[in-house]
Amino acid sequence: MSVRIVVTGMGWVTPLGHDLEGVWGRMMRSECGMAPITRFDARTFPTTFAAEVRDYDVNAFVKHPQAHATAGLNSKYALGAARQAWAQAGLDELPAPSLRRVGMYLGAGEGVIDTANYFAANVAGWDAAANRVGGAWFDAAQRMLDRAREVEQEPHMPLAHLSREFGIRGPSYNCLTACAASTQAIGEACSILRRGDADAMLAGGTHTMIHPLGITGFNRLTALSTFKGDPTKASRPFDIGRDGFVMGEGSGMVVLETLEHAMARGATPLAELIGYGSSADAFRITDIQPDGRGAAAAMTQALAQAGIDPHKRLDDGRPPIQYISAHGTGTKENDSIETIGVKRVFGELAPSIPMSSIKSMMGHLIAAAGAVEFITCVQSIRHGMLPPTINYANPDPELDLDYVPNTARAAKVDTCLSNSFGFGGQNDTVIVTRWRGA
Repeated sequence: MSVRIVVTGMGWVTPLGHDLEGVWGRMMRSECGMAPITRFDARTFPTTFAAEVRDYDVNAFVKHPQAHATAGLNSKYALGAARQAWAQAGLDELPAPSLRRVGMYLGAGEGVIDTANYFAANVAGWDAAANRVGGAWFDAAQRMLDRAREVEQEPHMPLAHLSREFGIRGPSYNCLTACAASTQAIGEACSILRRGDADAMLAGGTHTMIHPLGITGFNRLTALSTFKGDPTKASRPFDIGRDGFVMGEGSGMVVLETLEHAMARGATPLAELIGYGSSADAFRITDIQPDGRGAAAAMTQALAQAGIDPHKRLDDGRPPIQYISAHGTGTKENDSIETIGVKRVFGELAPSIPMSSIKSMMGHLIAAAGAVEFITCVQSIRHGMLPPTINYANPDPELDLDYVPNTARAAKVDTCLSNSFGFGGQNDTVIVTRWRGA
């Protein structure tokens, strides 16, 4: 019999807040976390707004603040989200030897570059005659750059901070498959548990790209919204007027366990993870395969692992999946191709499956997006509510599915599918279902 994997803890740090039910409540009220950028002076940028994490103090979440005194923002967000998940799962009661059987799999992005000093060192080292940065750069960099901040830019550093904080000694992995990273992390963590390499895994993602280089890069790719009005109206997934995504930041973390381990220690499962699928587009770095084949392949693989026939209704007439957490970035390309992919997989049932994008409310958390959206699926099952796609004012005639426009919706939800697609053509899908007992 296949090893069953359950979710026993969840936590997030997001632009809508840093506690599980508070953030969920704001989503149910269709609130938005977007505002002008305060992290740096963005007035001259094509995009001047983002969804920033606000009023966050990592020291409220950690037992050893001094150990994380030099942590970067990505690690700080991870610590907060992980503490919530760890506490909800009751893992503080584990004896030290058991922590050798607890692992981590993150989709963690790189830390924030020390922009001002980095640029200043480049200017100080500029050799105009040679048209290059010369040897003087090393002297300037040694004076200006901080060793700790340089180390904290590495995407594996959240693993180090989490291991130190919680005493985790089991398998430790990080992937950075762009916007698909934390969905991949959750799926691969499930695989590690199923093959018996760990009893429990802390999985999820963390990232911030709200800094000059991050915003510049996505502006140059024309992927960010350049909306000129109220920033809370800028993210418009599936709307005909959509013009790009809004940068967000934060972290989402879950505790996954084998059912046997969870039951043995008296944990309460929140949901069960039953399917994972992954594929590559083999197309272009910044373009999705236009027929939706890559997205469809990931969904089909996850459904097959879950034992779900995408074309067969349940006995009560409902579709086999009752909610899809869409990748739903708000770019012209993503939203149309994701819609095509869903239709390829579910056929005539596709219009009866609600799908929405919480990126309309909290922006795109890049590597952390998938984990936060996975948590949203679990919350939908637990609360019987679907989060909305806000700012959906003008339907696109090419996009004709149910995008849960503007307001949350009560629904009987047992099984959800969550999609994440990343630059480079990475596609990952996970399926989570209601916990029905052993």
